[in-house]
Amino acid sequence: MTRRIDCDVAIIGGGLVGSSAALALRGMGFSVTLLDKGFCGAQASGVNYGGVRRQGRPPEQLPLSQRSHAIWPRLQQLIGIDGEFLRSGHLKLARTPEDMASLERYAAEVAAFGLDLELVGHNQLSERFGIGGDVIGGSHCPGDGHANPRLVSTAFAAAARRAGAEVLENTRVIGALATSGGFALEAEGVAITSRTLINSAGAWADSFAAAFGETVPLERTYPSMIVTEPLDPFLTVNIGIEGGGIYARQVARGNVVVGGERAAPLADPDYSRPRSDGALTIMQRASELFGPLRHAQAIRFWSGTEATMPDRNPVIGPSATTPGLIHAFGFSGAGFQIAPGVGEVLAELVRDGETSTPIAPFSITRFSPASQPGGAPSPTTTG
Repeated sequence: MTRRIDCDVAIIGGGLVGSSAALALRGMGFSVTLLDKGFCGAQASGVNYGGVRRQGRPPEQLPLSQRSHAIWPRLQQLIGIDGEFLRSGHLKLARTPEDMASLERYAAEVAAFGLDLELVGHNQLSERFGIGGDVIGGSHCPGDGHANPRLVSTAFAAAARRAGAEVLENTRVIGALATSGGFALEAEGVAITSRTLINSAGAWADSFAAAFGETVPLERTYPSMIVTEPLDPFLTVNIGIEGGGIYARQVARGNVVVGGERAAPLADPDYSRPRSDGALTIMQRASELFGPLRHAQAIRFWSGTEATMPDRNPVIGPSATTPGLIHAFGFSGAGFQIAPGVGEVLAELVRDGETSTPIAPFSITRFSPASQPGGAPSPTTTG
């Protein structure tokens, strides 16, 4: 028999965005049903690198990033664990004078946002951070850090369940329709009616958006991560490279997490496999910067599926075609830090129809034909 649920808000996608929205909505008194085709937090939210950084984001993301920045120190109170969150600082390295000039321009551009960026020269990199190799300088953001995505993402879903949300895992949504009173969802073994629908389905969100007449140029990408055996402490900050190529962090028990290459998608694009040549490339790059990695054993590899947008900005905000539908997807590999703030924003959109945090640059209408050069003006959204 098909189970029937009626609720205020249905959320498709139990990653960190959907789970944090469910928790925030329960705090406002809404009835919530959160659905995931697998396990909550098992996709991009749980397999990412774990960087909790504001540095390097485009300026339009920083108000949202700053909102999340205030949430991370409160994880213990909010979800019952600290998620191994460590405010270690984030150090972005420059290999060339052009890269260093780029870091300098960025620091000037975002000075008003309160990131407290510190430009660091070559000698200080070695003296303060133990970094060698072919780098000439960097930019240090002391308030940034890192956390364990596997713990954090599942803990938000568990906290939402404890708060009274109906959390349905291994429940694939087969179809969603707008009705006179809201939405009707058909899922495996359950039929759901809701007044509001949130599409936070990650790499699968484009199909739900298209069902409501909103096509987006979403691309699937597959991050590839490596973790080493425990090593003596040597890396005190979360590391990135201007222009990409490598990122690395060391956790409290000594393991080093390293990323920077892509995995290979399998025949079923829901899945991917780390590439051996990619793993070797990452470790070689990392060992050039950090001597202790030259003889370290890699003990685990993993990958996952992320949703990437062509402008590297997410889609966040109300649908332009369907009242009551709200989108939140396409975080392009940088959603871990801002997700808790996105959850609060989504809850405000449900309750108030607007949010105190600027989200206009993330409107789905930027991909509509009318918004392209030569087209008619596109509609605007609140926020």
